[in-house]
Amino acid sequence: MKNLLYIGNKLSKHGVTPTTIETLGPLLEQEGFNVWYSSSQKNQLLRFAAMLWSVLKHRNVDYVLIDTYSTANFWYAFAISQLCRLLRLKYIPILHGGNLPFRLMKNPKICKMIFRHSFQNVGPSLFLIDQFKGYGYDNVIHMPNAIELEKYAFLERKKAAPHLLWVRSFAKIYNPILAVEVFAILKKKYPEATLCMVGPEKDGSLLETQQRAAALNVEVNFTGKLSKQDWIDLSQQYSVFINTTHFDNMPVSVIEAMSLGLAVVSTDVGGIPFLVENEKEALLVPDNDVDKMVEAIEKLIENSDLFYKVTSNARNKVQQFKWHDVKLKWLTILE
Repeated sequence: MKNLLYIGNKLSKHGVTPTTIETLGPLLEQEGFNVWYSSSQKNQLLRFAAMLWSVLKHRNVDYVLIDTYSTANFWYAFAISQLCRLLRLKYIPILHGGNLPFRLMKNPKICKMIFRHSFQNVGPSLFLIDQFKGYGYDNVIHMPNAIELEKYAFLERKKAAPHLLWVRSFAKIYNPILAVEVFAILKKKYPEATLCMVGPEKDGSLLETQQRAAALNVEVNFTGKLSKQDWIDLSQQYSVFINTTHFDNMPVSVIEAMSLGLAVVSTDVGGIPFLVENEKEALLVPDNDVDKMVEAIEKLIENSDLFYKVTSNARNKVQQFKWHDVKLKWLTILE
């Protein structure tokens, strides 16, 4: 039986959207691995200290998994990886940050210290695989984000209604204000249109988005953070899932929306075009382009054949993210 230490932001108990550490970790436990986690400390400095201490405490584990992002948490990954090197521990960065290519360009020496010496680099997104290989990293393999597909009942909708769902943390990188601006325009043509925005506050963007909705005189349903099951149940009232982000890798929320039968309209950024093909499994529009996103949503509403094609193809596409299949890749690495 293998022992794993999983380093990441395990913060859902503080009202933050669960990240991979809270989904992949339990799935690996189901397969018989012993998994220790770090950290659930809310304070960043305390969390960082807890991560370092956990590596020292569990330095006899077989592997250390490190959720690796592109912003401030990038430095957690750097420090943990170097401590693992010092202790001769096998570590596996799991590449999440949609802006990690920026790190490869801006911090090449530090990136080499992390990624050249890892046991393996794991990339959920073909976009990041492509980017890393472009910088000469051959020790990176594709490992899709996994979901338990049986928990996402596909609802077949005959046609699209102007009912929009947005699910993400309220952060500037995810551009939630775009959703409100798109909705305000749609509301003029479709008075029955609705917008529901699900997710916790992160950097003050929730208040800004609410203020923008008030300024545009549109009523948006802001639910705050919901449990997975609650937003799955809520999704049955909607037809179109809008993903407004400036940067992205392979967002689980988009995969979940595809699983549930929602038509996805997303900005064409980062890993998104590596995940879905325009007008095949989703509709893709330029970043921060209100008019193009409105146009795409209208196209789905007015063209039932397109809506049916997109949602059907999307459901077929997500079969590759079933845990049953993804776990075989993990077992190959970890065994």
